[in-house]
Amino acid sequence: MKKLKDILAEVEVINSLGSMDVKVAAIEFDSRKCAPKTLFVAVKGTQVDGHLFIPKSIEMGATVIVCENFPGTIHKDITYLQVANTSKTLGILSSYFFDNPSQKLKLIGVTGTNGKTTIVSLLFSLVRQLGYKAGMLSTIENKIEDSVIGSTHTTPDPVQINNLMSKMVEEGCTYCLMEVSSHAADQDRIAGLHFSGGIFTNLTHDHLDYHKTFDAYITAKKKFFDNLPKEAFALSNSDDKNGNVVLQNSKASKYTYALRKPADFKGRIIENQFEGLQLNINNTDVWSKLVGEFNAYNILAVFGAAILSGENEEEVLREISALEIVNGRFDYIRSLTNIGIVDYAHTPDALKNVLETINAIRTRNETLITIFGAGGDRDPEKRHKMGKVAAELSDKIIITSDNPRSEDPEMIIDQIKEGIEPQNSAKVLSITNRKEAIKTGCMLAQPNDIILLAGKGHEKYQEIKGVKYPFDDKKILKEFLMIKPTNN
Repeated sequence: MKKLKDILAEVEVINSLGSMDVKVAAIEFDSRKCAPKTLFVAVKGTQVDGHLFIPKSIEMGATVIVCENFPGTIHKDITYLQVANTSKTLGILSSYFFDNPSQKLKLIGVTGTNGKTTIVSLLFSLVRQLGYKAGMLSTIENKIEDSVIGSTHTTPDPVQINNLMSKMVEEGCTYCLMEVSSHAADQDRIAGLHFSGGIFTNLTHDHLDYHKTFDAYITAKKKFFDNLPKEAFALSNSDDKNGNVVLQNSKASKYTYALRKPADFKGRIIENQFEGLQLNINNTDVWSKLVGEFNAYNILAVFGAAILSGENEEEVLREISALEIVNGRFDYIRSLTNIGIVDYAHTPDALKNVLETINAIRTRNETLITIFGAGGDRDPEKRHKMGKVAAELSDKIIITSDNPRSEDPEMIIDQIKEGIEPQNSAKVLSITNRKEAIKTGCMLAQPNDIILLAGKGHEKYQEIKGVKYPFDDKKILKEFLMIKPTNN
């Protein structure tokens, strides 16, 4: 229970009605979850306006209403607070309600189109290997040490974030590693958080169904760095053409990592094979179990963030060699006769990265079979681009269903095929049923052939018409490659 006055410290209240001398038991922005002594924040969402549910929140027990416009009906025993932006205010109120946990942690945010989950997961493992307790907020899962909390969004809502971080503080965590999506930055879901550092990975075609233009997408990413405090670090991939753009107005101390350009954290690939990478990082040779140039960038980001957080360089490099492959990210399976790779790649650039990595390693005496699809209710403009990339860089492709959601999966497949040039059409099979597509790919594979199963990675479901059905790419691929399933 908190006094209302105590959680309003940094909130700019335009106008108020009712008593300010009240106590708050909970903060909610979903009226259905309100209970007695709840503070309800009427957020204007992308789908619905929370102001429409103020009466429902009061009916459920809310006693404080935070809104951008006062409702037509005012109850004398309810406190009303008018603010300019309820989304931003929700974050600030949540931080103060949970005693500002982000200020008690080394909170590092990672943003960019590709690599967020891998970097967050690797950093989480690294700092724990260095002896710290840590928490993680990611697409795969939210974790507090070994405890796993389910994840439904890349970045949770502000109440969830601060609740989880307060539990991290209670558990004695030093670090919190967090994915910061463009949606979260745009919707002020990270308002009120105190970041110790931020990492930018890259910017490619994605989420234009939400942002509409590439400039709006860049602006959302840039907003995260614009709001970093001056005592934080901002670490950017200077090999990406947008690497300097996102940092240009940041007050934080700016640093770079790169494979090609001069940088504060400079890397060079010595050897790249299916078993791992031999890297030179700041003039020191390092072996990693991770594979591919894109993972070399991820490792550099992890290294840079650890050093900028005050960790010892020699210890960090030693522990990087012990880091394991992240679930569903170039997840490598070897059977008696074939190689299978499961990867979350679901954008044209991510798919290109994985395929180029495989092609750089393989002998070309084998066939590369790529099985993939594209998610429904997401940016349709990337579908034909994925088809073009897959057909150009694979020997055979099987286009199948991903998470079609509310869309017709066969229509999505047709849109993917639009990007395939005539000279590559003979490479293409279309099999809507994903399990059948995987089975067919394995049946077509001759000894030494490579199968890439892309798009879903770590996900354990397939979403069709609003229902999530159990579906595990790695388990099914193992099954058809005749490998006994394991727990990993």
